[in-house]
Amino acid sequence: MNESRFIGRRQWLTASATTGLLFFTQKGLFAEELFRTPRLTEGPFYPDHLPLDQDNDLIIVNDSLTPAIGEITHLHGRILSLNGSPLRNVTMEIWQCDAKGVYLHSNDSNTKKNIQDKNFQGYGKFETGATGEYRFRTVKPVPYPGRPAPHIHIKLSRGGKEILTTQVMIRGHENNRRDGIFAQAGDLVDQELVQADWVLMQGTKTPEYTAKFDIVLGLTPDDRNFKS
Repeated sequence: MNESRFIGRRQWLTASATTGLLFFTQKGLFAEELFRTPRLTEGPFYPDHLPLDQDNDLIIVNDSLTPAIGEITHLHGRILSLNGSPLRNVTMEIWQCDAKGVYLHSNDSNTKKNIQDKNFQGYGKFETGATGEYRFRTVKPVPYPGRPAPHIHIKLSRGGKEILTTQVMIRGHENNRRDGIFAQAGDLVDQELVQADWVLMQGTKTPEYTAKFDIVLGLTPDDRNFKS
């Protein structure tokens, strides 16, 4: 889990001005609750026609032997309550453009049929168990016209009710500061909370990355009203 969530917002903003992000990694100094993951816009390209294959492996569509184009990313993490308890039975959906910048949405793909990667699933979902963990195999996101910051869209729901819509971006990417949606996340702390490190894995035949992104909701493990 991103340990920075345990630091009080005011303390981090004050201390980071003089000590930098090293202070941001200290654990348990000021706060008993984690920072909530900020909400971000769904955007215009949530799939208007969901694919038949909706599993958590976006690299392979159905039984195809041809993988999607792009750098493989293993996106994983946990869904947590404010006190750090794992949340089960949360459905997590992700969607993103392919490595050529095309979404699985008719308003985008219909105008870019000649470049769309037909081997990229474009959308997937996963339901958490007792540990609150999730895992997806997808491609490293890329920028496209209108959105300079590479990102993956995320939507969470439980019991048929939507809980959170947000996005995850590549920590430290040079285009983040030019991206209007990234700026909408909030202050420096909130902006940190919608980023994840893309870490190059060792021993793979082609470049593959792992990206750990914990998501904190305003729920308790037993909250049946799903209040945030």
